[in-house]
Amino acid sequence: MKREESRNEYFPDSVTPPGTTILETINALNMTQVELAERTGRTPKTISGIINGKEPVTPPTALQLEHVLGIPAHFWMNRERRYREFLARQEEHERLKQNLEWLKTIPFRDMAKKGWIHLVKDRIQQLRVVLSFFGVAAPEQWEGIWLDRATAYRQSPAFESNPGAMAAWLRKGQLEAQAIECKPYNPANFRRALEQVRGLTVQPPGIFHPKLVDLCAEAGVAVVFVPELPGTHVYGATRWLNPNKALIQLSLRRKYNDELWFTFFHEAYHILHHGKKEVFIETKDVDNDKEQDADDFAADYLIPRDKWASLRARGNFKATAVQHFAASIGIAPGIVVGRLQHDKLIRFDTLNGLKIRYKWTD
Repeated sequence: MKREESRNEYFPDSVTPPGTTILETINALNMTQVELAERTGRTPKTISGIINGKEPVTPPTALQLEHVLGIPAHFWMNRERRYREFLARQEEHERLKQNLEWLKTIPFRDMAKKGWIHLVKDRIQQLRVVLSFFGVAAPEQWEGIWLDRATAYRQSPAFESNPGAMAAWLRKGQLEAQAIECKPYNPANFRRALEQVRGLTVQPPGIFHPKLVDLCAEAGVAVVFVPELPGTHVYGATRWLNPNKALIQLSLRRKYNDELWFTFFHEAYHILHHGKKEVFIETKDVDNDKEQDADDFAADYLIPRDKWASLRARGNFKATAVQHFAASIGIAPGIVVGRLQHDKLIRFDTLNGLKIRYKWTD
């Protein structure tokens, strides 16, 4: 019988030590353990230990067995490797039993629904799948990365209240970003990229998404879109994967184009103006000077202050006027609507038809 370890790997429930095969072989040859020891140059104690699985078959011993028993050294080494791996997995299995409570803190079923991991029936196997997703050997290492050392993550109230879900969302973004090949970060190139990205706000996702990713990658910034998990309430996040590669992670929370583009330029400000050791997780609960500066940058970059003042002074916020104004400054009308609603110049249920709602696709 075999148990499932992952989708493509199977490991046996039991593996005998190579000494079992050695004993069978010498019995067939009418050779005693003492004689085998004499022929190989090993002590009887060592041979007994190997046969009982207490001593390993080393490369020199494997070569000696090849000469004495006529069975290739690689056969013995493979048997030894499989046996020691089996013992290690048995030990790990017992150790992971003690950590099943930790699995309850991770929304692995929601992660599976999104295709980030797969579900298995055995709880310990499920724990292994989750640990592999996070790239850690045990829950202790997970806690060291996400709770003990990464204090920047915990600046977000959402992370504090639901660390398992937030960590999973952040980890997925990290994995997606690792697959994006970026040039070394260059702030001047990133600023130029932002100028071109602003013009993409009028394009549909099929056009703006690949161009956005490519433009930012040329400047050393990986941009990824990762749907939020229940309980995270996150709009976006910014952090550095290494000194030459930054990451902007977007969730499409609320899924309207004004929210998306405001969040993107908000995150861009963090990259341009804040330290490479800092992490920013954007939720509605975060309010400090750095976040306010990022908000001001995003608002002014999308709609320059003088243009915004001119629109407010005219006071014409009808649909045709908003569309004409958006076209004159080269952005999507929905962004103007979102700003009008935010500044309470129109009600939140007004002109929403000019906004574009995005949806996730495979």
